[in-house]
Amino acid sequence: MDILRFATAGSVDDGKSTLIGRLLYDSKSTFTDRLAAVEDVSRRRGDEYTNLALLMDGLRAEREQGITIDVAYGYFATPKRKFILADTPGHAQYTRNMVTGASTADLAIVLVDATKGMVEQSRRHTFLLGLLGVPHLVVCVNKMDLVGYDQGVFDSIRAEFSAFTTRMATRDVTFVPISALHGDNVVSRSTEMPWYEGTSLLHHLENVHIASDRNLVDVRFPVQYVIRPQSSACPDYRGYAGQVAGGVLRPGDEVMHLPSGLTTRVAAIDGPDGPVDEATPPMSVVLRLADDLDVSRGDMICRPHNAPAVVQDIDAMVVWMNERALRPPARLLLKHTTRTVRAVIRDLHYRLDVNTLRRDPDPTELRCNEISRLQLRVTQPLLCDPYSRNRLTGSFILIDEETNHTVGAGVIN
Repeated sequence: MDILRFATAGSVDDGKSTLIGRLLYDSKSTFTDRLAAVEDVSRRRGDEYTNLALLMDGLRAEREQGITIDVAYGYFATPKRKFILADTPGHAQYTRNMVTGASTADLAIVLVDATKGMVEQSRRHTFLLGLLGVPHLVVCVNKMDLVGYDQGVFDSIRAEFSAFTTRMATRDVTFVPISALHGDNVVSRSTEMPWYEGTSLLHHLENVHIASDRNLVDVRFPVQYVIRPQSSACPDYRGYAGQVAGGVLRPGDEVMHLPSGLTTRVAAIDGPDGPVDEATPPMSVVLRLADDLDVSRGDMICRPHNAPAVVQDIDAMVVWMNERALRPPARLLLKHTTRTVRAVIRDLHYRLDVNTLRRDPDPTELRCNEISRLQLRVTQPLLCDPYSRNRLTGSFILIDEETNHTVGAGVIN
């Protein structure tokens, strides 16, 4: 079975944690002792029903305030597919946490409260999902029970959301009317909305096609670690560990090492359970090469005639995540794949208003949760691709040298 990584998004109190809790409960993917603990907490809080949102809200502050603050990860499986889910916060001040949870997602579930429609945070999260290149969106119009399961409300929100996404790169958008509280159209079809002709949310998650979303053409293998055991059992073993970021690698393939430009062949590929015949994204493997090359962390293995760009001046879209504003010429660390270099922010081209998608030209600073197109220069060349071509080699994070905090996330144009 393949694995689908998906994240939730949307404004606060739209019901993201409740939806995930309902999904886990109705698919029988939660432990009985965990469910009993949630029932006990709900009873002591005086809730009229078992608060399934508590299955994901693990922090004490989250339970007390009834909101999501941190990204909560969950794992479950059905007979058709395995799932890794990221329940992200809806508050504007935790937008950076939402970016973290959605950065590796194959699909995102955007919740919209049927009683409120699209709000500012709905637009912000939707735009960020487009910026992050999430290939598939599922818009769940939640709390349909509070509007009497009215088809007109659903159609109105669908039209408004569709008009907003037409100005973005997102193409695969599916709309599902649900009630996370009562389980309507979450795991099974609801009898309350006979006018809805689509499938349930879980059915869509089980059957959405994601195999073609990954780049299987451009071989990219950022080296993370050199494995050289000093043991009598493996006296001559030398392997290069990392995650396949693109393409397909097989023993015997001709490859090129960057930055040296030397070519060799793949002698063998080792996985967690032994040798494998081929490696594809996002497998983590160890490559053994036919020749002894000077390969170290941060280097790249690719095809001889299909190499990434080697650049020092980078044009990128950046989401700023720090409370302290970014003002050029700021000096930061930049982590790209497995390579970390120093960078200087040279210029802010424009700041983007996520509500109107209008550009604010010549901004002087970038505040927390704001998005800007900027120019930066790194001290050592990066081996990168445009983000639209490869999400792994086309993205980076910015780190404060003094605090070691991640202060920004960027995608390369």
